[in-house]
Amino acid sequence: MEWLQRLDRLIGHIVAGAQWLALPLIVLLFLQWPLRDLVGAYSREANDLGQIFFAALVAVSFTAATRAGTHLAADTLARRYSARTRRRLKRLGTAFGIVPWAVFVVFAGANLVLSSIKGFEAFAETGNPGYFLIKAALWIMAFLILAQSVVDIFHSSPADDV
Repeated sequence: MEWLQRLDRLIGHIVAGAQWLALPLIVLLFLQWPLRDLVGAYSREANDLGQIFFAALVAVSFTAATRAGTHLAADTLARRYSARTRRRLKRLGTAFGIVPWAVFVVFAGANLVLSSIKGFEAFAETGNPGYFLIKAALWIMAFLILAQSVVDIFHSSPADDV
């Protein structure tokens, strides 16, 4: 399944690229104080931009944690299971737990996200453009989770063929 490998690589590139959002986020958070107290301007703009970077970083972080296997897991009992059984449980959990939740997020957030994007919603306090990107991050998160779920469900390993 070449399409599955391509999807997996695409998700990997997105996750790898998103990790670099932490650097400008840290810089923007740091700059707020000197901009406010020393320069007397642009601290709110730095905050608004920082919020956008933070939303994007969080949106990708769930998929990054899934790919790295660092989510919290109830594996005390599962450690006793064979690798094959654990893989099957992971697939079932993904198919019947994660996928329905991500689909719910897409549909439940549709009005919120679409109206924000259509109106190019701005930040309420500053009027700066870009608040719609924070709301769009909800869908970015859900669609990345769905894409990773497809990879996790349909990825076959040699042990599954036994």
